[in-house]
Amino acid sequence: MTQTPAAHTPAQGQARAQFTVPAQHPMVTVLGSGDSLLRVIEKAFPGADIHVRGNEISIAGDSVDVALISRVFEEMMLVLRTGQPMTEDAVERSIAMLKASEGGEGPTETPAEVLTQNILSSRGRTIRPKTLNQKRYVDAIDKHTIVFGIGPAGTGKTYLAMAKAVQALQSKQVNRIILTRPAVEAGERLGFLPGTLYEKIDPYLRPLYDALHDMLDPDSIPRLMAAGTIEVAPLAYMRGRAQPVFTDVLTPDGWRPIGDLQVGDLVIGSNGEPTPVLGVYPQGEKDIYRVTAQDGSSTLCCGEHLWTVRTRDDERRGRPWRVLETQEMIGNLRAGRHRRYELPMLTAPVCFPERDVPMDPYALGLLLGDGCPTGSTTPAFATEDPEPAMAPEAALDRAKAPGDVITLENPVTRVLRELDLLRTRPHTTFVPDVYLRNTAEVRLAVLQGLLDSDGGRVVQRDRTCRVQFTTTSILLRDDVVALVRSLGGVAYTRRRAAAGREPGFANGRETGHRHDAHVVDIRLPEGIEPFRLARERDRYHAAGGGGRPVRFIDSIEPAGREECVCIQVAAEDSLYVTQDHLLTHNTLNDAFIILDEAQNTSPEQMKMFLTRLGFDSKIVITGDVTQVDLPDGQKSGLRQVQEILEGVEDVHFSRLSSHDVVRHKLVGRIVDAYEKYDSKHGTQNGTHKGGRGKAGHKGK
Repeated sequence: MTQTPAAHTPAQGQARAQFTVPAQHPMVTVLGSGDSLLRVIEKAFPGADIHVRGNEISIAGDSVDVALISRVFEEMMLVLRTGQPMTEDAVERSIAMLKASEGGEGPTETPAEVLTQNILSSRGRTIRPKTLNQKRYVDAIDKHTIVFGIGPAGTGKTYLAMAKAVQALQSKQVNRIILTRPAVEAGERLGFLPGTLYEKIDPYLRPLYDALHDMLDPDSIPRLMAAGTIEVAPLAYMRGRAQPVFTDVLTPDGWRPIGDLQVGDLVIGSNGEPTPVLGVYPQGEKDIYRVTAQDGSSTLCCGEHLWTVRTRDDERRGRPWRVLETQEMIGNLRAGRHRRYELPMLTAPVCFPERDVPMDPYALGLLLGDGCPTGSTTPAFATEDPEPAMAPEAALDRAKAPGDVITLENPVTRVLRELDLLRTRPHTTFVPDVYLRNTAEVRLAVLQGLLDSDGGRVVQRDRTCRVQFTTTSILLRDDVVALVRSLGGVAYTRRRAAAGREPGFANGRETGHRHDAHVVDIRLPEGIEPFRLARERDRYHAAGGGGRPVRFIDSIEPAGREECVCIQVAAEDSLYVTQDHLLTHNTLNDAFIILDEAQNTSPEQMKMFLTRLGFDSKIVITGDVTQVDLPDGQKSGLRQVQEILEGVEDVHFSRLSSHDVVRHKLVGRIVDAYEKYDSKHGTQNGTHKGGRGKAGHKGK
């Protein structure tokens, strides 16, 4: 369109302007069918004269009106050049935006920028913002981690957030979408509603399902939900990612029940380093499952508890680890002959604080593995190798106290007495706690002493080498397993019964087996040497080393009902070490999470939801503070959170008004009327009941 310079008439403040519409744009696209678009402009500027001849448009009237009308046509042409049609609604909104700009409100965005911002195209339709506030809301979702969309029904808060979530999933910015809303509306309680649980919660989630069907192929939605890529659940059902209160969690001071942890306490993360607890949330009684790996390690958790896993397909194709709930994996644990879900391992040995030890840890391992600390004789052990034979001398030197001149008791005997190891037998020996809960160097030295004295390589054709350790002590077996797992390895155990075994020989005589033998098969990660003996170490590496320790989920079985709690940790991957050195978590990483109807959350629910935020995730919370359906006297979490988080970095509050309603025009007038009534009578207390649902944003 070309515009001729305005020519002022003799009357003060009057002006004229003329435009030529390019031939490639039929006039019907500019004026509308039956001149409907032209009538919208004329109604908005009743004092101006607009005349059309051919493809020429002339405007006369007040200079301010003429300038605004000229801008309207310019913006219309910019939109039409993108191939997007103009509608009466779009023209009305363009005029409102330009008048607001002229009135000093100063929006930097132009109508064309707002109306041509495409979010998502699906099934021949395009979803885009329709008002300036909606565009700013969408832009805020791109720029901030947590965005609150607050405004009346019909302003497209949830629908636009859903479109951004689907866009993020399709562009692989996130791995999953989680949609939730509180199941508290109009005073209803789930327990009193008829039907099954699914039938009870389905009406609350229906608007979210409807929006999904607008944006995705309906046939793909069940598949995405079955895979956990899209989760739709009431807010209360998102809370239950929990473990029984007595479940052990590893801390720098050792194992502690998860129910004893408090905010600020330290637990061990997947990198072996301490990480603080950010949140502790009691969950009440829940159905519990035992998750067991193929190496025999296991822990307890609820059905909604989260696990980081990957399949062989994921690994082969270079896909990232996925996050699944316990209940999503039940009945799907095998892929042909193989276990389906691999669990992550520690990426580095557990970091415990350094503690003084009374004896060299390697020497202690030698004595425990093949020694004689009974106390009836001088402590000794048998070996054919000169290398480990030197370790006891070092142990003697370190066991001498400063200033000792005459020692009446063998110093090693004294140390063993201090460690409660003196007079133990091979079937009752153990690793003292001061060595088990010490630095990685100390723990590895103890393990090397044990393996050098009573361990060996197991070489299999076309496979990497594993290490095998045998003991008759159940306590020592468990301590060796703990040492291996704390270093990032895996350990399998099995028992060889004493009864029925062929006798051994000692000094040419047969000796029977009085105690069962416990065999521990060990795989340690690359860089962790199981042997100090040069010949054993060389043979170990010649056989391929230990390979890569792996754990797969072997079974998930019901385990009753228990009091539960969930925690959130500050680790980047949100993982923490639970029972048997298994890695698990309950925070939502790599997810786009939408909380709809947030005005019906309690302050406690809002805090719980916000603190579930994981890394590389985004949260959008939508609600209308004038439509609260909570019981009388209960404060809305959405109201309170504005007072708490306003001004916090990377948290944004987008506020929409009746001018952003994109339903029937009458809806905006109704909203305005209610706001006027509330303001006049002082009743804006969040007790009004009102409709819910999605706002249409579909453009063709």
